[in-house]
Amino acid sequence: MKVQYCQRCVYPSSSAVRLEIDANGVCTGCRVAEDRPVIDWESRWQMFKDLTKEYSSQGNYDLIIPVSGGKDSYYQTHLAVKELGLKPLLVTYHGNNYLPEGEYNLHRMRDVFDCDHIIFRPSVDSLIKMNRLGFRVQGDMNWHAHCGIATVPFQVAVRYKVPLVMWGEIGWIDLGGMFTLHDFPEFTFKNRVEHDLRGFDWHDFTDEGLEKMGRPEWKEGLTAKDLMWGRYPSDDEVDAVGLRGIYMDCYVPWDGNHNAEIARKHYGWKGSDQEFERTYRRFSNLDDMHENGIHDYLKFIKFGYGRCSDHATKDIRTGRITRDQGIELVARYDHVKPRKDLERWLDYVGMTEREFDITCDSFRDPRVWWIEDGQWWKDNIWGQPSSYGSVHLPREKWAAYSRKSA
Repeated sequence: MKVQYCQRCVYPSSSAVRLEIDANGVCTGCRVAEDRPVIDWESRWQMFKDLTKEYSSQGNYDLIIPVSGGKDSYYQTHLAVKELGLKPLLVTYHGNNYLPEGEYNLHRMRDVFDCDHIIFRPSVDSLIKMNRLGFRVQGDMNWHAHCGIATVPFQVAVRYKVPLVMWGEIGWIDLGGMFTLHDFPEFTFKNRVEHDLRGFDWHDFTDEGLEKMGRPEWKEGLTAKDLMWGRYPSDDEVDAVGLRGIYMDCYVPWDGNHNAEIARKHYGWKGSDQEFERTYRRFSNLDDMHENGIHDYLKFIKFGYGRCSDHATKDIRTGRITRDQGIELVARYDHVKPRKDLERWLDYVGMTEREFDITCDSFRDPRVWWIEDGQWWKDNIWGQPSSYGSVHLPREKWAAYSRKSA
């Protein structure tokens, strides 16, 4: 089926976050965004106050907030501490690739909010191996971070017997509209595996797991002991604590630009000093230098769009830019192969660019891409197809990428 583009934002039907485009050419994410201005947010805020009051404790932390040190982490903690007077425990999974500004912001949180803060740092050797494996297994060198972020806070919650874990936004609402603002979705183990972790879990990356996967040649010597940070608590542990994960953007109007402004104005939070190669925003994803770089480049390779499309879509929906301006930004950024970021990562994991390119090509979606004269082609949101570089796939696999299949 040919890729469609939403007529309001810049998202394609091939989006990594599930969405649908209706008969009027509007995606489910934009339909959900229509609800935001008419939601009774005062009533939602009262609901949130009542919910947190139910979980507040006389002799323990009131809740756990998973934080990266980003703008949203600051806003979550600002609301919990300054607006509601709660005593949270901050928990961070540290993937070893923070930008300097991100590291600065992360370590300031303990001081500016007067909060206890646990930062969990897996061994660097294990992280390098997980970078390679995540890339080879599913084209995502940051899979370890998705796993750690969705696991470590709950391990801490069980250990300290704190039942409430409070996240910021849920992308399944904010980006694709998989849920509505009236659904009040909460964190579950099922969603963690199926959506956050794309159907994989920590054990798939051990030598035993790779053997079962039929990929013994990818073994890195990882055992269960190396990946204990990826083990989600058992059902008995979850039930004993009464664990519950909620999302703040179901209760307060959520806008990354607004959150960044609050963080800057009140707490001295810093955005990136340098421009990114693949997007125009400087205040997002500072907790991993590759998120806006080659990690995002893989999204373009797989699905035909990148983080600039994410950022432009958010800004279109909040009225900060027009769709035409968003398309101009997409044309400028989405396709860029980030040279500086790529070189750093290849050196980090000990890989050649040729191996990188060959592996990348194995993840291309035939609905998006076709091969013509040894080049990768795809349709664009501005109406004309373009070529985007040489094909690195073995020739016997080219047949899956005929013009007819895209």
